[in-house]
Amino acid sequence: MVQRVETLPRASRCGPPAAAPRRGRSKVAASRSKTAKHQALESRSLTTAVRAAVTEAPAERSPSPSRVDLRDDGSPTANGLFTNTNPEVRRVVPTAEQMVGKTTTVKVVYVVLEAQYQASLSEAVEKLNNRDAVTSGGVGVEIVGYLLEELRDAKNYEEFKRDVETANVFIGSLIFIEELADKVIDAVQPQRERLDACLVFPSMPAVMRLNKLGSFSMAQLGQSKSVISSFMKKKKKQGSGGFEEAMLKLVRTLPSVLKYLPSDKAQDARNFMLSLQYWLGGSAENLENFLLTIAKAYVPEAPQLASVQIAEPVVFPDAGIWHPLAPRMYEDLKEYLNWYDTRRDMRFEKDAPVVGLVLQRTHLVTGDEAHYAATVMDLEARGAKVIPIFAGGLDFSGPCKKFFFNPLNMSKSYVDCVVSLTGFALVGGPARQDHPKAIETLKSLNVPYMVSLPLVFQTTEEWSNSSLGLHPVQVSCSRRMAPLHNVLFVLTTPVSFDL
Repeated sequence: MVQRVETLPRASRCGPPAAAPRRGRSKVAASRSKTAKHQALESRSLTTAVRAAVTEAPAERSPSPSRVDLRDDGSPTANGLFTNTNPEVRRVVPTAEQMVGKTTTVKVVYVVLEAQYQASLSEAVEKLNNRDAVTSGGVGVEIVGYLLEELRDAKNYEEFKRDVETANVFIGSLIFIEELADKVIDAVQPQRERLDACLVFPSMPAVMRLNKLGSFSMAQLGQSKSVISSFMKKKKKQGSGGFEEAMLKLVRTLPSVLKYLPSDKAQDARNFMLSLQYWLGGSAENLENFLLTIAKAYVPEAPQLASVQIAEPVVFPDAGIWHPLAPRMYEDLKEYLNWYDTRRDMRFEKDAPVVGLVLQRTHLVTGDEAHYAATVMDLEARGAKVIPIFAGGLDFSGPCKKFFFNPLNMSKSYVDCVVSLTGFALVGGPARQDHPKAIETLKSLNVPYMVSLPLVFQTTEEWSNSSLGLHPVQVSCSRRMAPLHNVLFVLTTPVSFDL
């Protein structure tokens, strides 16, 4: 049986947080600038919790949090919101020097749930703007991004609408909060026909219908004879985990098939799937080529891009093992251990505990992984070996089975403890979870399992000063699966995903 470990009390019982770090605000490197002291605090708290899970008696179950309004009356910010971040930190405008010899500026506006794409998108745009007039196709790029929660603020929302009104391209991703999805639709729908391109990646259906690339729209996917529609309906019936994995395979293979079809509709559908492949790749290189692909195909004011060669997406493993010091991502545990056990920078005791970490792939490919690196390195400094795994979708059961068991005896767990740093269920995301599958995986491992709560929707200062604590969306994503998974939730003083 899996060791039963009850949930920790609510945030208010965990004691006051440590001093909040200063937030870096470099446009290109904002989400990578994490305070080393703050990272160490998170890792030490996590290490303490790992030990406590094995030695301490179960704590009394905390009461369910009451339903609250998404406005925080105790917020130190004047607008009463959970976050007071400024979208202007995500605005990049080409300088006069960068525009020398160029004739066109393409404006891109994006809305995302979390901030991990901020650094890689900003870096991609800076690289494009630093190209000369020939290799850039005579194009400069202006970009501005909004976090979904920022649209609750009236001033931010009005600025967002003004940006959309003057944009060439709109991009949205993971827009799943209904009242904010409505705001996005109200702002983008009137501009949809004017926009050169409108791309919305996995979001609520009503938002997905905003998609427009030439003749391609999401309505085509709902047609009864659509190959993509049939595929998606079939895989959805097989469960959330299989659907995620199958979609990743579809994204990788479909563009190479569609490019041989002659019709414009097929090519527009290919460009959409190719764009999704670039987006899921997440690196600055992939996003740079993503923006070039869209501008070349759909922005009429950029005809010189026709002569610019664009690289295919750089593909990262859908699931694997990552380490901040490793030369690459590993898809085989034996290969990872061969590297890990021959490291010269670290020596471990023969009986050193092995901690399995569960990570989100998006933070790795976008380079927003400083909080992961800090946790890995602090656990190692305290004598523990670490196996940090990741998955491209939201089903982590497969990677757990593949990488957390002894490669010489697959019926025996190789790890002594598992800690999830994703903030999500082990199988599934905010909209849907597969608890039986998750429980089956945890029972087979038969080791303590914990989930660290990341500050995705707030800065550390906002969380510590808030009268309500964690953002309600974070609560719904994280705490509600505790009774079903029998997990220990670890509320440290976490590194916020730099907003």
